[in-house]
Amino acid sequence: MNENLFASFITPMMFGLPLITLIVLFPSLLFPTSSRLVNNRLISLQQWMLQLVSKQMMSIPNTKGQTWALMLMSLILFIGSTNLLGLLPHSFTPTTQLSMNLGMAIPLWAGAVITGFRNKTKASLAHFLPQGTPTPLIPMLVIIETISLFIQPVALAVRLTANITAGHLLIHLIGGATLALMSINTTTALITFIILILLTVLEFAVAMIQAYVFTLLVSLYLHDNT
Repeated sequence: MNENLFASFITPMMFGLPLITLIVLFPSLLFPTSSRLVNNRLISLQQWMLQLVSKQMMSIPNTKGQTWALMLMSLILFIGSTNLLGLLPHSFTPTTQLSMNLGMAIPLWAGAVITGFRNKTKASLAHFLPQGTPTPLIPMLVIIETISLFIQPVALAVRLTANITAGHLLIHLIGGATLALMSINTTTALITFIILILLTVLEFAVAMIQAYVFTLLVSLYLHDNT
C-alpha cells in the first residue's frame, strides 16, 4: 500500500528514453491481415465486427462525412485496443494521459469544424446565433456559443481520461485492500476479491464503451459540419 497510486500512469522509460511511441504502435500488431482467398475464423470475425461498427458509425454522417470512415474505424480500434491492453498487469495505458487524448481530439474536431466552414459557411455561422434571439442578448449568446464550440475537444479528451483513470484507480485501491485484508479477515477479503473481479469485468466494458463514445461524438461533430 506504500506504492504511489499514480505510479502506473507515469510514462515508462528505458535507458532514459520514453517508450510511449512503441506502446502506441504495439496495438496495430494485434490485428492480423490475410492475403488468402479464404480467410480463417479470426480474420472473418474481425471483418464482421468492423463491418458492424462501421455500419453503426456511418449511419449518422452524410455522403461527405462518410469519407472519414477509414479514419474513424482506425480511431475506435486504436482507443479500444489501448484501453484493453492497459488492463493487463504491469502495463501502461496511453489514454490515461490528457495530452495524448487532446492530441487526438483537437485535430479531429478542428478538421470537422474547418470542413463545416468550408462547405456550408452560412449554416456554420448560424450556430453562433439561434433564430429569434432578442437583440440585447446577441453579444452574450455569440460569446457563449463560441466558448461551447472550443470546449468540445476538451470535453472529448477529459471524458476519456477521467473514465479510464478512475477505473484504474479503483482497481488499484480495491486490489490493495484485498491483499491487506487477507491477513486480517479472510471472509472480508473474499468479498472484496469478488468485488474486484466484477469491477474488472466492468472496466473491460468501459474500455470498449469509451472508445465507441469518443468515436461516436467525433462522428456527430462531423455530421453537424457536413
